[in-house]
Amino acid sequence: MSNYWKNWFKAAGIRALKTVAQTAIATIGTSAVIGDVNWVVVASASALAGILSLFTSIAGLPEVKGDE
Repeated sequence: MSNYWKNWFKAAGIRALKTVAQTAIATIGTSAVIGDVNWVVVASASALAGILSLFTSIAGLPEVKGDE
């Protein structure tokens, strides 16, 4: 595997994990009371956000430069 792809997977993975965490926090924050949090919704929305982040990364990541 080339160095470019290793860097791409690392950068895309970091972005996806950050997106998952942000989505989880936002989804939990929309509940009026912490006891009313629907954890299935939090998990599914966060997972979907992570997948969408990976797909968005296909368009390009500014922190990963092409092979020179």
